[in-house]
Amino acid sequence: MGHDSSVIIIGAGIAGLSAGCYLQMNGYKTQIFEMHDEPGGLCASWTRNGFNVNGGFHSLVGRCPGTDFHQLWQELGAIQGRDFVAFDDFIRFESSDGKVLMIHSDLDQLQEHLLDVAPEDHKLILEFMSAARSCLRFEIPTLLKAPELYKPIDGLKALSQVFPHLPLLRKWMRMSMTELANRCKSTVLREAFSFLWFHDSPAFFFLMTLAMMHKRDTGYPIGGPLEFTKAIERRYLGLGGTCHYNSRITKIVVENNHATGIQLEDGRSCHSETIISAADSYHTIFDFLDGKYANRKIRKRFSNLPIFPPLISLSFGLNKTLDLTGGASTGINFPLEEPAMVAGEEMNRLGIRIHDFDPSAAPPGKTLVRCLIPSDYAYWKKLGKDPEHYALEKKDILSKITTMLENRFRGFTDQIVMRDIATPLTFRNYTGNWQGSHQGWMIIPKTRVFHMKKELPGLANFYMAGHWVEPGGGIPLAAVSGRNVTQIICKRDKLTFKTATPSSS
Repeated sequence: MGHDSSVIIIGAGIAGLSAGCYLQMNGYKTQIFEMHDEPGGLCASWTRNGFNVNGGFHSLVGRCPGTDFHQLWQELGAIQGRDFVAFDDFIRFESSDGKVLMIHSDLDQLQEHLLDVAPEDHKLILEFMSAARSCLRFEIPTLLKAPELYKPIDGLKALSQVFPHLPLLRKWMRMSMTELANRCKSTVLREAFSFLWFHDSPAFFFLMTLAMMHKRDTGYPIGGPLEFTKAIERRYLGLGGTCHYNSRITKIVVENNHATGIQLEDGRSCHSETIISAADSYHTIFDFLDGKYANRKIRKRFSNLPIFPPLISLSFGLNKTLDLTGGASTGINFPLEEPAMVAGEEMNRLGIRIHDFDPSAAPPGKTLVRCLIPSDYAYWKKLGKDPEHYALEKKDILSKITTMLENRFRGFTDQIVMRDIATPLTFRNYTGNWQGSHQGWMIIPKTRVFHMKKELPGLANFYMAGHWVEPGGGIPLAAVSGRNVTQIICKRDKLTFKTATPSSS
């Protein structure tokens, strides 16, 4: 198999486009088949009444030159000529006892502020902030080489990078955000640590986020998720790749335990020497491949491992520009006047993000406001069996959230000119993502960091990419998976993996 080998990629999300770009850079002929009419997958946005509704990220790592992620985005043509907004504050948090906590990006400013609003937690705050500063010096072992290709020297180098930080990792990877919150004496810190991050997630990941914010390596790409994705699509097409949209896959063709092609919903079939599924892994393994290559370990994984919760995404277009946070932040998390039942679960707080930092989010003089609410997929799966009930539930949720926002920001309702809601079923239907999860496997203290293979046992010429094979998930790791799977294929074919960086446009 040589440079003119063909590869079929299922899915035009970030992982599929990344794999396509790197394979094209290395001389492969690739085709991407995507079930919808545009790229993006979970890195998506859509237009409603002139508003650009964000269905993907709020912030993206890799803004600063000299980092692995920055190199990755440059190779994919995602950031050339693109402005990033680096936030001075993560969010404004209002506690139930009336205190206001600002999560500043600058660690010195954050420490001073934390000590001011929660002096009773003085010792814990200094301990926490010391750990955050230690994260500034923590270098993640290179993400730009596939772990499957590590040689002993690579392992030793990675160990040498991690070894000085073992005390930091042992302590904060073993402590969940809930455990950290329970150590707090002050109401404001206890509530903030409980609500601003995933309860079961290790506190270490929150610390790393604060460190990256301090270094200004995180930011929001102006234009939003879809425009960011389309830049990578342009890179892929410019490298000679082909995208087939509105092309839903129903089956991966296997002959003598070798993946040889795909069948599409419209009856067409397409053959190739190699198949990569950058689609949902559960759908791939148990539907496209009928579960024939799912061993006990794989089945146990889908039965036992925790996933990032599915989300309800609500967006409101307002008829004027509004300063909802006193100019202090782009986001606010506040307690409700009274608890409310939303999608079968009690809500006590609501968080919103004001997208006034991106001029593409709303027409001039108007404002886009978005909120995300974790929800239970089983609840929505049951609702989905009754379209009328499902529609009523969405309407009810929009009404309840509107009331919550009106109670906090008087006159909010009168300014609404656009309402939009996407449920876990929306994300499931649009992306095929198992249980509507927005980021795949969640790493928790019990599981810690673990590795997922990009191949299935007993099946040749087949690989997987995307956040289901990169535990911890997210858009950057999805892109990394496309790069890594290309390295694995090049190694298989005895080719030297190559990259190229396009010029700025």
